[in-house]
Amino acid sequence: MKISTFDYTLPQELIAQSPIANRDMSRLMLLDKKTGEIKHEVFKNIVNYINEGDCVVFNDTRVIPARLFGTKQDTGAKIEFLLLNRKETDVWEVILKPGKRAKAGSRFVFGNGLSATVLDVVNEGNRLVKFEFDGLFENVLEKVGKMPLPPYINKSLDDNERYQTVYSCNNGSAAAPTAGLHFTDELLDSLQKKGVKKVFLTLHVGLGTFRPVKAETVDKHKMHSEYYCIDEAAAQTINETKANGKKVIAVGTTSVRTIESVARQGVVKAGEGQTDIFIYPPYKFQIIDKLITNFHLPKSTLLMLVSALAGRENVLSAYENAIAEKYRFFSFGDAMFIH
Repeated sequence: MKISTFDYTLPQELIAQSPIANRDMSRLMLLDKKTGEIKHEVFKNIVNYINEGDCVVFNDTRVIPARLFGTKQDTGAKIEFLLLNRKETDVWEVILKPGKRAKAGSRFVFGNGLSATVLDVVNEGNRLVKFEFDGLFENVLEKVGKMPLPPYINKSLDDNERYQTVYSCNNGSAAAPTAGLHFTDELLDSLQKKGVKKVFLTLHVGLGTFRPVKAETVDKHKMHSEYYCIDEAAAQTINETKANGKKVIAVGTTSVRTIESVARQGVVKAGEGQTDIFIYPPYKFQIIDKLITNFHLPKSTLLMLVSALAGRENVLSAYENAIAEKYRFFSFGDAMFIH
């Protein structure tokens, strides 16, 4: 299957550059995965489309201020670090810009007592670096780091919390699980009052999410790896939901990837580890029945995942409709509920 079969043309002005005032007032497209039928709603009304006894799965990861600006110690040249994966307490895999001359042994300083030394050049030209600092790394990062907004967003954020979900609590992501940005505490309460089950898992989103697919055919693309964790209580609730004939609804592609990674013969197993699962048509889902998601980039692995659930033709037709209706796209954009 060619990557080009997941392409579409998006007018630049439909890429949302900032979040709307009220999280739950985004537009919501309802897409019937069987018929392709489309309806239009407001996100806060999604409660009306989720039934008592269904289970909604949220990713509670929290975005860290993963962008660091500093200088090369010996030359004073400016450098940008983007933190990707924590390997040890003070060792990270990072992207360096510009990074061609950053060989092993190169040292960089960032202020507030934070410095780093390159240990090795790893996959795709990324660097393994060791940081030196006083106190807790998280505290230093809060002072020195900047929020790593996606490359298609040109505006800076007035409030960094708008790039966090209201339920985020586990630090570690380089990008937000954006489908969750539409939820408010009030909306979560409404789901609970209706008798909808809520479970939380963690998948730390890496920047591979935004990396363009360079292969010509889908099967040649190598998926990036990301850390996940799901506990016994969450696994049990999901399994009970399936056993009761109710629906499991994922909030975002990251929740989908985690659940499908830990599913064995239709049963979710608790655990943690790294997943590089790549979901594309004609993948058969073991657990996930429905999906709340944003609108994704052309030819992206996320668009392929959505197409595996709803059918490529249905999805591309829905995207055409969203463009005609002037929906807002990508991270700060509107939402879709595939049911």
